[in-house]
Amino acid sequence: MRIELATEPGDPQRPNEDYASVALPASGEGGALVLLDGVTPPEGDFGCVHSVPWFTARLGGAMLELSVSHRDMTLTEALAAAVARTAEAHRTTCDLSHPRTPQATVVAARWSPETVEHLVLSDSVLLLEKADGSVHPVRDTRLDELPPAVRDRRAAVRALPHGTAERATAAREYVRAVEALRNAEGGFFTAAADPSVASRAITGTTPRTAVRSLTALTDGAGRWVDVFHAGSWSECATLVAESGPQALIDRVRQLEAADPECATHPRGKVRDDAAVIHVAP
Repeated sequence: MRIELATEPGDPQRPNEDYASVALPASGEGGALVLLDGVTPPEGDFGCVHSVPWFTARLGGAMLELSVSHRDMTLTEALAAAVARTAEAHRTTCDLSHPRTPQATVVAARWSPETVEHLVLSDSVLLLEKADGSVHPVRDTRLDELPPAVRDRRAAVRALPHGTAERATAAREYVRAVEALRNAEGGFFTAAADPSVASRAITGTTPRTAVRSLTALTDGAGRWVDVFHAGSWSECATLVAESGPQALIDRVRQLEAADPECATHPRGKVRDDAAVIHVAP
């Protein structure tokens, strides 16, 4: 079995809000991976005394432990239980009903001698490399399918120069529009404090013999494909398999550095936290 992972903050002066982990049970059969991308809240109060890394570490740790130790639970049930456990850890100190309460995207996979299960919630990606070498990207595309008016707001923000008052004003309006659609019907979903959100995840099961490898990426690493268009998801999986997760992150950093004003490749952040897990079970 081959297991590799890499993660790197977008800004060395700020803590990394991504979480990446892999665990193997004592039996030696099977294993699980969990990858989270913490949602960076706008500056100001967000109803919680804890940081986003505090949240992703606890949610990710709970999800990993439940996935490995409770194989009778589906990944959906494990995510629901992990959200509930994390919420209890700060319910008495924080306003969990606040729309900006800490939250994260989720990718999880669990393998046994018979099957490979997967779960994806929000805009991180899982690449399933099949036994025939083809690559199937498992994606939750609801964030890309927001109403046209909201997508237009996003495009308007990204067209404005970084650091300008005009961009800051447009960004605040866009954030408000997106927040109204987060964890709401017709919008998109992230793991926060409501366990029922787990039922909104994209899930599936594949025979173990049909899977050659798994590659999980937060959107900061996946931007090599969907922002910079440097290659396809299949080429991305090949790059990670041949050169390792850090090689993909390094390629992303080079592309970000070549476009510091986000003029050629519009994006919300010049550099983003990035995390990659690669497993060949």
